[in-house]
Formats: sequence, structure tokens, C-alpha cells
Amino acid sequence: MQSSSQGLAPTAAAALERGLACNLDDVIMTVGLSKTFPGGIRAVESLNLTVAAGEIFGLLGPNGAGKTTTVGMLSTRVIPTAGEACVGGVDIVAEPALAKQAIGVVAQSNTLDRSLTVWENLYFHCRYFGADKAAARARADELLAQFHLADRARADVATLSGGMAQRLMVARGIAHRPHILFLDEPTAGLDPQSRLALWEILHGLHGEGLTVLLTTHYMEEADQLCDRVAIMDHGRILALDTPRGLKASVGADTIARVATTGDPAAFAAALAAGLGDGARTETGDGAVTVFLKGADGVVPRIVALADAGGFAITDLSVSEPTLETVFIALTGKELRE
Repeated sequence: MQSSSQGLAPTAAAALERGLACNLDDVIMTVGLSKTFPGGIRAVESLNLTVAAGEIFGLLGPNGAGKTTTVGMLSTRVIPTAGEACVGGVDIVAEPALAKQAIGVVAQSNTLDRSLTVWENLYFHCRYFGADKAAARARADELLAQFHLADRARADVATLSGGMAQRLMVARGIAHRPHILFLDEPTAGLDPQSRLALWEILHGLHGEGLTVLLTTHYMEEADQLCDRVAIMDHGRILALDTPRGLKASVGADTIARVATTGDPAAFAAALAAGLGDGARTETGDGAVTVFLKGADGVVPRIVALADAGGFAITDLSVSEPTLETVFIALTGKELRE
């Protein structure tokens, strides 16, 4: 990252010189951060969170979990009801203007300026953050090449595909070389190819040392991109760990889902007794889900137990734990759309 000497983001150290007591090792820090909207709607409750420099940190959860409100507060667009937060060494409530210089934000909706060309969206963003004309032109050209948009430089932004528009918004979000990039549902609505292309770009930015906080309800996205993930629901963090650590918390490395025409509860009891070795079962939607260690011989053992108990299997699948498995285990319900 380059310094603010070119009209770009100030360092956390510079912010600390202004008297802010934020930990330099944690570029995002919250203590009891909360937001209650009019009508008593509690969007975020007592959020305690730290994100280290260079992390890709994910907030994972269904719509309405509080992810967007959290990003809104950390990016100074939403005023907290209670608690404290520092971003890039800056108190977001006490000095929101300074905090804005240290962050880049890519919102859920398309916020590109439709009166400007693709190149002008980048150029004027750099100028807004204090870069001189020559530096802004050079940075705009550099970003267009980096994000594979050079051939659309003079195009109207309204002509861009969804994937191109999202790449341009990310490019604009880092144009002033912020220390932290906030991405709110960055690949929502994108086709698989555009999603993969954006993942590659984010991996590249991560390799350059940029700290990224993203919200998503795509399990695979959190698993593929994030160093650590916080699972949120109803404004609270339910669990926080690496994707590997979260999946290990399920206490099983194999999950079998078995549908039967018989009584699921009776079938679950038969499977738990027959499989042993700490196997546990859950029932729902006419099926039994079995959590157990080891995958060797699972299918024939389940089939044998079903035959012995007189249960007819209508469907059987075996998989490894996923982040969705963790979420459902924590909340006891399917993810909400």
C-alpha cells in the first residue's frame, strides 16, 4: 500500500498521532457495537470483533442477520446506537471523515455514476480523495488494466454487464488505496463465471496485503475466500473461527442423509444404536441425518441396518461438513432467503 503523500489513505499510525487508542494490529475493532432502528428493531447487538491486518474476514448469514448494518456502521454510513469501533486506527464516530479515507466500500447495489464513463468513474474518485490530475489519470489507467476493463474505458457504465459493473465498483473502491475494503454481498446476482473472476481479483488484492471484510450468504464464497468467518443471525455472532475450524466444530467428518418410508424417529434410533462410535442423528423433512467419524463402509452399514429394521430407503447421500452444516447446527433451522 502506498502512503497518503499522493493524496491517498492515511496510515493507522498517523491516526494514532491524533490521540486515538486503537490497536495497530487490529485494523477493525469493535466493542459492544449495537444498532437499534426506530420501532425497536435490533439489527446488531453488542458486537465484539477484531480483524487483523491483511485478513479476508467474512460475515456469513442469511438476509436480515445484521451483516449489512454492521458494514454500514464500520463504514460510517450508519450511526451506532451504542458501543465503540475503530477502523484503520480511527474512531468511526468521533472522526468519520478521517475514517472514510482509510476505507473502500462496495455496496450491494450498483452505485456507479451513470453520467460518467467507466474511466471517469475511477478518475474522479481519485480526484475526490485528493490525487492530482496526473496521479488520478495514471491510477485510473492502472485499474482498468488490472480489472480487465481497458477496452471499455470510454463506455457508458449502463452498457456494462453485471460482472463488469461489479469489477468496476471494486476497482473504484480501492482507487484511493485504502487499508480496508468492505464488500457487501459482492457476488449477489452474478453468474458463476463472473463470481469466479471476482474471487480471483479478491485473492490478488489479498496477496497485496489489503484487508477485506465481506458479507455473504453464499457458503462456498466464505469457504473459498475467507481466512476467518463469523456466523451471524439476529444481530449476534454465533460462532467465529477459520472455515476449517468451524466445520470441525460439528464433531463429525462424514454426514449421511437418509430418507425412508418408515418412521424417521425409529429409524434414527436404529442407526444411532447400530453405527455406534459416537454417531448422532437428527430427523427432519421425513429424513434422518447422521453425523459420524469416518466414511469407510458407511453406506453398506446404513443399508444393512435399514434392511434389518424393515425400513425402506428412498434416498441416501453422503457428504462432508460444510459451513451450511455449521450454521444449521447453530440455529436449528434452514437458512432464510
